[in-house]
Amino acid sequence: MSPTKPITTQIEEAVQDIPGWSPIDQLLTLFTLAYTSADLDGDILELGSWCGRSAVALGMAAKLSGKGKVHCVDLFPEKNDWFKNEDGTYSFAVNIEGRLVGAYGEQTVWAEPYERDIAPVYERFAGTLEAFTTSISNNGLSNLVSSVKGDLMSFLKIAPKSLKVRLAFIDGDHSYEAVSNDIALIEGSLIHGGWICFDDAFSSYKGVNDAIQKHIIDSDNYEFCQQMTRKLFVARRR
Repeated sequence: MSPTKPITTQIEEAVQDIPGWSPIDQLLTLFTLAYTSADLDGDILELGSWCGRSAVALGMAAKLSGKGKVHCVDLFPEKNDWFKNEDGTYSFAVNIEGRLVGAYGEQTVWAEPYERDIAPVYERFAGTLEAFTTSISNNGLSNLVSSVKGDLMSFLKIAPKSLKVRLAFIDGDHSYEAVSNDIALIEGSLIHGGWICFDDAFSSYKGVNDAIQKHIIDSDNYEFCQQMTRKLFVARRR
């Protein structure tokens, strides 16, 4: 990484061929929070990684700061995990430790974006985990960024009991119950002064919005609550 080349340019170049929906302004914000929080104890945790766009930005921050690891947790669906609903939209479900964990249940994926954005991933790669691993490897981040196929509950079962998180980025199931549960689970490891961030906040997902409002904004546990970009919300734990 070049100290004189704008980091926005470096992020753009790093993710230009990685499938996904995270815009550059969101990736830059995540990078900045991860980079400037390097004086705090703890690692970075990402819930919901898809093919690795945001994981690369977070990994670049860890590499440049020389502080912490990035733990990426995702269901990493294979092509056969997806199914077509009666209305023509798509959802998926993955077997995790004998539990069937689904996604896009409340707000399903319409056929057009599925065919445009998701189906091509399975033409380029054997699956999303291979796509993710390729993204991390191509950017020289394999020693800093690790992946776990599962949900937050299964990750915490295998994570060290001493795990400390200085930044958590939540982009998992978007239902109110799921987001609320993810917040509660992450709070067990999120340090005081650490950041919690949410994708798809105050955009078009009521469950995400309601969970943030109740458990973050209306809580006395957080400060500096702010929508930073079109769909990224952040807050710092008191």
